[in-house]
Amino acid sequence: MLPPRFVRRLVFTPLLFVLTLLVVAVFPVGYAVTALAGRERKRALRLLWFTLAWGTRESAAVLACGWLWLRGRARDDRHYDIIRRYVAALYATAQQRLGLRVEVDGTWESTGQDRPLIVLSRHAGPGDALLLVHHLLSDYRRRPRVVMKAQLQYDPCIDIAANRLPNVFVTPGGGAVDDIGRLARDLGPRDALLIFPEGGNFTPERRSRAIRRLTRLRRPDEAARAAAMRNLMPPRPGGVLAALDSAPSADVVFVAHCGLDDMTTVRDIWRRVPLAGTVQARWWRITAEDVPAGRDARIDWLYEQWERADAWISANREVTSWTHGR
Repeated sequence: MLPPRFVRRLVFTPLLFVLTLLVVAVFPVGYAVTALAGRERKRALRLLWFTLAWGTRESAAVLACGWLWLRGRARDDRHYDIIRRYVAALYATAQQRLGLRVEVDGTWESTGQDRPLIVLSRHAGPGDALLLVHHLLSDYRRRPRVVMKAQLQYDPCIDIAANRLPNVFVTPGGGAVDDIGRLARDLGPRDALLIFPEGGNFTPERRSRAIRRLTRLRRPDEAARAAAMRNLMPPRPGGVLAALDSAPSADVVFVAHCGLDDMTTVRDIWRRVPLAGTVQARWWRITAEDVPAGRDARIDWLYEQWERADAWISANREVTSWTHGR
């Protein structure tokens, strides 16, 4: 159970500063030890650099949020600038220290007038949500509204900044569908609502449970289509349908990606640093006029787009595996 907000602010925010100061204090010693020799020590050095950047940048973002609060601007859109700088700094550090490389195929910007966006992405691997938020804020100058798990509020920056902006924190059985509908209702032309329809980070076990759940709910057609997709969990349509109903003028962007999906544990991350492969992403935009009407038609359409994403992931994972194996 998530602690009350005042407890989180009194405990986890000071803890962030203490841990960051501790990392800064021990960094010279840790750097000297890990820089000596050996592959494992060099890997530790890369992660040490990233930890230092994460702590200092997050602390700076929290302090900037506090400064806005002191100036009576706790609901100011400048929080988007704080998040943009924070995420961009982490992105740059991941490129420099962890070997992150991202290739994007497609675009979600149109040549016409600005429109609100509903962005529907797969959720697989560490940091994929941060990559999406980075592209939304820095590359496309969109203001993201994110549907995310309530547990992320243990992170002080997310707890403070995200709660001051229009976002939704999802708890099991917490009425997320209605909250998503309200969140989408007043989307502006430069806003983007980010939803992960799978409802969680992909793992084979979660995929199997999701398929069994569809079978228990007596939705055999959806269960069969979900079983045919090897790389994705079946989309949960409730939040997507609520967003489409509340924002009928919004275009929809689908995002598929691969390159992070085999990093599901701390051990996986340790083994993959520095990242040898490229994170590949593919997104495509569907105008509001091309979104079908009616619940059943929209669910079928959502599965069609998810099947398209699954096919792209399969093709690109095969290419990546073949390239790395040469």
